[in-house]
Amino acid sequence: MRSILEELSMLPGIPGNESAVRHYMKEQFEGHGTISQDNLGSIIVEKVGLKGGPRIMVAGHMDEVGFMVTRITEEGYVKFIPAGGWWSQVMLAQQMEIHTADGKKLRAVTGAKAPHILTEEERKKPVAIEDMYLDLGVADKDEAEALGIKTGDMIVPYIQTTPLNNPKYWLGKAWDNRVGCAAVIDVLHTLKAQAHPNIYYGVGTVQEEVGLRGAGTSAYHVNPDIGIAVDTTIAYDFPKGSKDTELGKGVGVMVADSSMVGHKGMRDFVIAVAEKNNIPLQLTHLTRGGTDGGKIHLSRSGVPSIALCLPVRYLHSHTSIVHQDDYDNLVKLIRHLVEALDAEAVQKITYG
Repeated sequence: MRSILEELSMLPGIPGNESAVRHYMKEQFEGHGTISQDNLGSIIVEKVGLKGGPRIMVAGHMDEVGFMVTRITEEGYVKFIPAGGWWSQVMLAQQMEIHTADGKKLRAVTGAKAPHILTEEERKKPVAIEDMYLDLGVADKDEAEALGIKTGDMIVPYIQTTPLNNPKYWLGKAWDNRVGCAAVIDVLHTLKAQAHPNIYYGVGTVQEEVGLRGAGTSAYHVNPDIGIAVDTTIAYDFPKGSKDTELGKGVGVMVADSSMVGHKGMRDFVIAVAEKNNIPLQLTHLTRGGTDGGKIHLSRSGVPSIALCLPVRYLHSHTSIVHQDDYDNLVKLIRHLVEALDAEAVQKITYG
């Protein structure tokens, strides 16, 4: 799996600061189609399988949840705000990396009180994010400022992407949603040797984690007939979990989330294609959270859309786990969908 997916996982890129991921995706797009970019920063490749065919948009967001520097204290600690959704309980005593405007990568750790000095009241509740700070290992504010840290600098979790004891399980940061970015690229590469009765638009979107913003602008740019948001979903195969969605059991098809009800015609089409090609699926839903499909399906006069999601343990935390088989099946499913989405199929999906 070292591969595109592992390399993407290691790149830094919070909402509004996705340039490293965008440059990587652009390199992977080169030689496979016509590359463009919308004005907000989403990167787009157009691969024509059939001139005048349906326009199929497959999108994965480039941004990961992270943080931004707000100020340096007199003692030399770095205060920050979240970029995307975090639960404070997963943040203490974790290694982070600050990326400065002049290209430095500065290691730090989220400060945490030793349990010996916690009051009874402090033990009962998580520490608020606004009370946290990063420890750079410096003596004071002057030493911290000399490193070149500025307000607005990007902060991302620091962890090496690695296989676990069963090598099909991978530990790393930013699976949400470098999984989607990698799938967009891998599908594009497989289509080079395959005929497809449409125009494939592979898109890396910006600012999904703060409101699906790049999905809206890029969908307007592409003007698709069909939208496929490629993202992640919660794996519930933990102790006392519901087991609704599990690692290694297949691609999650999002029936509904807070941003979109998956298009019924598109959902039925996905299920039929998966069954024909022996690709395991898991129907899933979220009562909170959404995907880029939430903006794609509302573009212009509407776009029949579905979200295909890779199950992930420990989403929106410092580190999370995915399964190799699920990723392979995700790429396989999208490729077969693109190969099957001809004008007749799109007409039937849209108008029944």
